[in-house]
Amino acid sequence: MKRILCSLLVTAVPFGAAFAQTAPQPIVAPVMQKDLADMPGREMVMLTVEYPPGAVEHIHRHDAYAFVYVLEGTIVEGVRGGKEVTLMPGQTFYEGPNDVHTIGRNASITDPAKFVVVLVKKKGVDAVLPAE
Repeated sequence: MKRILCSLLVTAVPFGAAFAQTAPQPIVAPVMQKDLADMPGREMVMLTVEYPPGAVEHIHRHDAYAFVYVLEGTIVEGVRGGKEVTLMPGQTFYEGPNDVHTIGRNASITDPAKFVVVLVKKKGVDAVLPAE
């Protein structure tokens, strides 16, 4: 029995990895960037993010204050230690500089979702960073 379970696991792992790699990824487009004169070394970056149907984000962080406003569709968001939330058009989400974004996905496998993100971050630091 143990041998059969090990065989199934060895067979299933490559398919699980392949599925994760083929899931649609978010489409990010810059909208605006502005240095913040009253906050030396900081800038504001505005982005639109589209989640194609079935899109799932990788775990990441921003090292920024991130303000999300949903334009269309339904998204599911969450940060480490927080509750998962489902957001619809007109609803908002916030991530702080120390948050790790653990959940980010389109709630639908048939309809796209789109939102705006405004980041207040350090100049010269990437908007999306790997998480630990």
